[in-house]
Amino acid sequence: MNDLPETFWRGLEEFNQREFYACHDTLEALWMDALHPLRLFYQGILQLAVAYYHLGNGNWKGGVILLSTGIRRLEYFAPEYLGIDVESLLDKSSTCLERLQELGQEQIQAFDLQTIPQIQYEKESPSLEV
Repeated sequence: MNDLPETFWRGLEEFNQREFYACHDTLEALWMDALHPLRLFYQGILQLAVAYYHLGNGNWKGGVILLSTGIRRLEYFAPEYLGIDVESLLDKSSTCLERLQELGQEQIQAFDLQTIPQIQYEKESPSLEV
């Protein structure tokens, strides 16, 4: 079993329930106290959560910028990290980013929020090693 705090798993559940602002609040305290490489991992998840929050509020620019940076941060951890299917999250987030870029800022309302991915994970994981 890994040493991740229960707060982390609560943050993932908030993400999956599309409570992106709550996810940000939950994970931010962990991120601020974490050491590398876990700090980068938390930051990538946080950036995706905030990106999807922006998209839900019609903020195309904020969504695109944070999706891009979150994806780049999480690429280091693919395909799997701490029981989390990072590859699936990256693939689906990249698809969202591509769609947003196709639509452009003027057509943000045409983005289907139902395409926002869920984070797939198994809570039991062997280690914190990368």
